[in-house]
Amino acid sequence: MQKAIRQNIFDNAKHWVYEAGERIRDHMQQQFQIDTKSNPNDLVTEVDKATEQFFAEKIRSTYPDHKLIGEEGYGDRVESVDGTIWIIDPIDGTMNFVHQKRNFAISIGIYSDGIGEIALIYNVMDDVLYTALKGEGAYRNQDKLPMLSEEVKLETSIIGMNSILACENKRVNEKRVQQLIKDTRGTRSYGSAALEFAYVAEGIMDAYITMKLAPWDFAAGYILVDEVGGMTTQATGEPVNVLTNNTIVTCNKQIYQSIIKEYIEFK
Repeated sequence: MQKAIRQNIFDNAKHWVYEAGERIRDHMQQQFQIDTKSNPNDLVTEVDKATEQFFAEKIRSTYPDHKLIGEEGYGDRVESVDGTIWIIDPIDGTMNFVHQKRNFAISIGIYSDGIGEIALIYNVMDDVLYTALKGEGAYRNQDKLPMLSEEVKLETSIIGMNSILACENKRVNEKRVQQLIKDTRGTRSYGSAALEFAYVAEGIMDAYITMKLAPWDFAAGYILVDEVGGMTTQATGEPVNVLTNNTIVTCNKQIYQSIIKEYIEFK
């Protein structure tokens, strides 16, 4: 993607993210409908749907040749990484949005022919925007994030993980996960994959591990972590596929091999 074109797309996306964030904050002062999707804990609200529709309308009117992958049904049927694809989660951390009114984010990853070019992760209630342009580094608001430390060790690491221990027909060896918890300084679960990627990129968390994420959960974070020298793969060590669900290990490179080889084992 040409630099001038990428900058134009980024500028529009950033403007739309801030506008969407303001709309979400306004909606939170009103009552809104809460529904479930795949199970009672898989929540969706009319705010999720309205926010994705907002982005879909902006993208299609401004960039009619671009494609959209979204969580709430306003996306396209995308079977190839060819062209420019916006991968959007309008509210990543809907359960936090419903119960806590905080700790959720708008997440947008923009890919060109399979290459991650632009990332935006907006912590709506804290008004913190994480951004990245390929080859230009990552930012927290206006501050450029430093490259991840080369001094990190597993025993002094903070690891993010969620409670999902199964992927497809395989299940993680719980004893190895328990050992990982014992061998690190501590574990955290924030309930928003996008924010957990952002915290890894910021260096305030050293890894995030989960056994099932959809493209809209990780598309932006993948780019963000890469721009600060981090590592993101599937839990098997295979490359991430941005068109399907994946297991995910994203972390400081200094502890990547240890996590993959010593603690991730499938039954």
